[in-house]
Amino acid sequence: MSAATKILWVNPIGKAGYDDPMGQVMAGIKAPGTQVDVVSLSTPYLPEHLEYRAYSALIVGDMVKVARWADAEGYHAMVIGCFYDPALEDAREISGETVVVAPCQAAVQIAANISNRFSVIIGQEKWSVQMRERVAAYGYSERLASMRSIDIGVPDLQKDCGYTTEKILEAGRRARDEDKAEALILGCTCSFGMHEAVQCELGIPVIDPILAAFKMAEFLGALQHTQGVKPSRMWSCAPPPEAEMSQFGIFTPGPPIGNKVSY
Repeated sequence: MSAATKILWVNPIGKAGYDDPMGQVMAGIKAPGTQVDVVSLSTPYLPEHLEYRAYSALIVGDMVKVARWADAEGYHAMVIGCFYDPALEDAREISGETVVVAPCQAAVQIAANISNRFSVIIGQEKWSVQMRERVAAYGYSERLASMRSIDIGVPDLQKDCGYTTEKILEAGRRARDEDKAEALILGCTCSFGMHEAVQCELGIPVIDPILAAFKMAEFLGALQHTQGVKPSRMWSCAPPPEAEMSQFGIFTPGPPIGNKVSY
């Protein structure tokens, strides 16, 4: 048993620009006994965001390969770093003893523990249907007060954090006052660094999806590490047969990992 709980955060895009800033956020909140590695993908021609279903579909195979690799490398938990939770179920099926977590599921689970009704602040209206599908799949539709758009795309969320924060505040006030939301979830991992100001101003809990997913992964990873609570591999959780995967050569190439930073 290793001394540290090992967490892998995967930015499912083909650019490394978010790796270090997000890693710094996690480094500031991680427990002393936690090691976190942040990686992005090496797959050619991947976009820098997954706002479209077509883009999300492109990284499903990559997430499966990385999840398989994470188990081989001894990671106790892995996070798919996009609020759409792309390839979550696929990655979980192949992750061996590694627990796989994603931001939307982690955030709504936390919100449901501290409020009865929550709203999600999304970048663009385009995201709404897909995110509602996720919330419904996790069983929290009745807790969802609303989704409020701020009309900012993913690549622009961090360009002017002051402006983005003001837009979140505007949408958050409407969610609180008109939709009766008792908590807010920021519906993109690229909205990091803004939740505290919004929470202070609005007086209700505001959940940053990076913090939610990372802390969930840290908790579940520690359970795996210290208590042996590992993903089930029975019935619907069964992975493909090892002999079959070997025959097909599915995982013969190395994982599509490009940049990597560690904390």
